[in-house]
Formats: sequence, C-alpha cells, structure tokens
Amino acid sequence: MPDIRHTPKAPTRAQTLAAGERIDAHRHDDHQIVYAGSGVLAVTTGAGTWFAPGTRAIWVPAGTVHSHRAYGHLELHLVGLPAGDNPLGLDAPAVLTVSPLLRELILAYTAAPDDTSAERRRLRAVLRDQLRASPQRPVQLPAPTDPRLGAVCAMVHDDPADPRTLSALATAAGAGERTLSRLFRSELGMTFPQWRTQSRLYHALRMLADDVPVTTVAHRCGWSSPSAFIDVFRRAFGYTPGTHHRRP
Repeated sequence: MPDIRHTPKAPTRAQTLAAGERIDAHRHDDHQIVYAGSGVLAVTTGAGTWFAPGTRAIWVPAGTVHSHRAYGHLELHLVGLPAGDNPLGLDAPAVLTVSPLLRELILAYTAAPDDTSAERRRLRAVLRDQLRASPQRPVQLPAPTDPRLGAVCAMVHDDPADPRTLSALATAAGAGERTLSRLFRSELGMTFPQWRTQSRLYHALRMLADDVPVTTVAHRCGWSSPSAFIDVFRRAFGYTPGTHHRRP
C-alpha cells in the first residue's frame, strides 16, 4: 500500500497548477475548502471523484485521504479549518455552490495566509457564515465496489458517447439489468441515467477546460444535440458551456 502523505494542518493558500498536474493522495487533520478560481478541479477519494468549475467549491472533511487533478490552467485556492470548526456539519466530501460574495471572500482570505489581524478574523467569520449558507450540489462520480457495477461504470466512463441502454451494458458485463439497476441505487445513490449524466458532465468540463468547441463536446459526450447539452450543463452549473472560459 503506498504511503499517504499526512499534513496535520491543512494549508490556507493560493497556488496554480498546470493542465494535467496532480497533487498526490494525502490527508490533513483539518477540514479544507478547495476552490478553483479558473480551470476545472477534480478531487478524488476512495468513495469517488468530485469535480468543480469556478462556480463550485469542494468540502474535504478532516482525515479524508484525497488527491487533486487540474484540467486547464487551475488557480487553486485552499482554505483550512480546524477539525473542531465544521460550519457545514458534514463528515463526507461535498460540492458547494459559490456565490459571487463567497468567491471574493475565498480569494481575499487566501491572498494573505500569514495575516493575523483582526480584520482577517472578521473576514474568516463572514466566510464561515457564507459557507454555512451554501447549497450543496450533486457533482460527483461515486466509485462502485461491486465488480459487475464497476464493469458497467467503466464502459460508460471510457466512452461517454456510448448510446447503449442499461440492458445492453448488463449483457456485455454478464449481469442482470434488474440487479444492476438496484446496485446503482444502493451503492451509488442514483439511477443509471443520473450516473451517466454525471460522467458525461465530468468529461464535458475536462474538454471545455482544454478549449474543445461546445458542439464537439456535445457530440463526444453523447448528447443528441448541442442544445440538449447546453440545457443539461446550465442546469448543473448555472451558466452555459459557451461562457465557461469567461467566468470571473
């Protein structure tokens, strides 16, 4: 088993990662908020992968072994919170909506991590209040444990444009459709169509971060038309894929 880097205190800082750059698996004794000011961020744990563009942040609870990966040029902002300070009351990773105010608070707070002034303490208090009020968003690819479910998820994830139904994929995996349908709900907490949509959105964000045109992304990710893709993307992230690189 590989060594997992352990850093007792989660850092609060801003840093940049080049496209494709990774931060290997590690854990902190503190909680951490991870926000991508630009590019797309993927955070992976043993339970799956959480992904976020600039309108989302990822909550990583204390003690969670996790790794990061950048898609596109990533401006990464990290906010550490002591293990006893959990404004969200969450013990599992989650994706949070980042309002314009919360975004500015995160940017300001990570710009001067060594500042110990009273002004910074007040900034932190407002940041915590905004975190507590942030809605959670289901932008996650849960990791299956059942090998039959894993085989189907791998086929879908390896080829997001694959149009096969669950019945056809079940046949290819040597499993029953009803069994797989039950496993999607019990293991992953979502239906097969919901999981496939999450997988396609994950691929779409990666492609957009690499400047792939919207029409091409829609085609490669299995949507019937660019308009269908735009509609799903807007409902998931709150903006259209065409404006992805123009996000503040």
